[in-house]
Amino acid sequence: MPLTKGELESKLWQAADILRGQIDAADYKNYIFSILFLKRLSDRFSEEVANAVAAGVPRDVAISDPDEHEFFVPDSARWPAIAGASMNLGEALNVASHAIEDANTPRLDGILTGTNWNDESKLGSPANRERIIRSLLSHFSALDLRDANLRADGDSGAANVLGNAYEYLIYQFADDAGKKGGEFYTPRSVVRLIVELLQPAEGMRICDPTAGSGGMLIYAAQYVQENRGDARNLVLHGQERNLGTLAIGQLNLLLHDLRAARLEAGDVIAEPGLVDPSGRLLAYDRVIANPPFSLKNWGYDFAPNDPHHRFDRFDAIPPRTKGDLAFLLHMLAVTNAHGMVGVVMPHGILFRGGAEGKIRRGIVEADLFEAIIGLTPNLFFGASIPVAICVLNKAKPAPRRGKLLFIDAAQEGYFRPGKAQNFIDQEHIDKIVAAYRAFEDVERLAHVADLAEIEANDFNLNISRYVDTTEPLETLSVEKALAQLKEAERRRAEAVTKMDELLAQLGYAR
Repeated sequence: MPLTKGELESKLWQAADILRGQIDAADYKNYIFSILFLKRLSDRFSEEVANAVAAGVPRDVAISDPDEHEFFVPDSARWPAIAGASMNLGEALNVASHAIEDANTPRLDGILTGTNWNDESKLGSPANRERIIRSLLSHFSALDLRDANLRADGDSGAANVLGNAYEYLIYQFADDAGKKGGEFYTPRSVVRLIVELLQPAEGMRICDPTAGSGGMLIYAAQYVQENRGDARNLVLHGQERNLGTLAIGQLNLLLHDLRAARLEAGDVIAEPGLVDPSGRLLAYDRVIANPPFSLKNWGYDFAPNDPHHRFDRFDAIPPRTKGDLAFLLHMLAVTNAHGMVGVVMPHGILFRGGAEGKIRRGIVEADLFEAIIGLTPNLFFGASIPVAICVLNKAKPAPRRGKLLFIDAAQEGYFRPGKAQNFIDQEHIDKIVAAYRAFEDVERLAHVADLAEIEANDFNLNISRYVDTTEPLETLSVEKALAQLKEAERRRAEAVTKMDELLAQLGYAR
């Protein structure tokens, strides 16, 4: 019986229960993701062998010829060899990880070997490691991750079932890891909102310079598919400096069948990895990101000598201890002349002075800001502050030139409140996107400001300066106030009469 998405999610989460309480929640995601991918590769390899044999290929060729497989799995990395090891299980998994990467270089470089199954600081003593790993192997041995077993409930393919289950795990791990979860997970509702604002299309080049777990690139591809485009005709690039998170993102893209996507390792400010053979930054049609909020050590000392001149356009360098605008300036630098940027930013960049004020003024005067959308607080793991989605456009339509749309979506009706976290549902996304596309004033929601109005506000882009969400106080005429007073007196008299009647029935009299 094929696995449904819900059943697979449940089984994967049960695997996490084996590690919960044994090691830190921020660490055990890497072990679950690694063993999941090992099992998936092995099961798919066996399935490809069976399919090739059924098509008439000799079995020894089907097993040994890498051309018969999308990813070749050496004998030492196949599940029977791993699960059948009687001792030194951590070493068996490490050997399997290296063997798979070596057999599929450079496509799988660093995806599995970043997880050390013999790490005493994470998994404890040798005896404890053996017990934990044996439990994981036993649990995953019961999972059939062949394509044929993952096409369920009318789903279009194994990538949907497995990829969506992987996304579920990423969300659950972020929840478990608390504040650290924000390092690799952006709420998918926020991702969807940004992508729908930017409307990527087939043939575009799309980049996420702080890619995390790859969700923005994945949803961009899904959006193109949903709108009858072919995601195979997209260029999907990203960069991520945290190697553990990078591996999560690479696995996420692979499990969503986005084989051609490219993720680079490294610090995008100091070491931008997405460059052409001559070393020049690659350019994109859409650049989307949720950079780390107000990063202190973002590369201030490096910026003045940046060979790509990303930080000198507006005659100011972002402050040493706040890197928000450094990431935005990088995004603008890699956006082509017809491209757009969609980025999550803390509200501080909208009104802080000093170097940030100078940069902000330069971006406004260059007519690059198209929309600023305020969202509710408590949307992100580990960050209770409200955030803003900034949309920038290097090729604004003529009616929008010299104008900037402000939307206050941090109010009732544009999010669903929760106990510890707030949520944006599709109905809220639809309303925000509709307001953006309409690009017009809406009372207590949206305002279109021209550059003269923004200049009059000293280039302060704080949304509350442009959108008044307060309910107007009702003003009463003297006649209406007297009528209301008279009605209140009448009701009081009726209440007194009724009370006297009840007292009389009970034998009391005033």
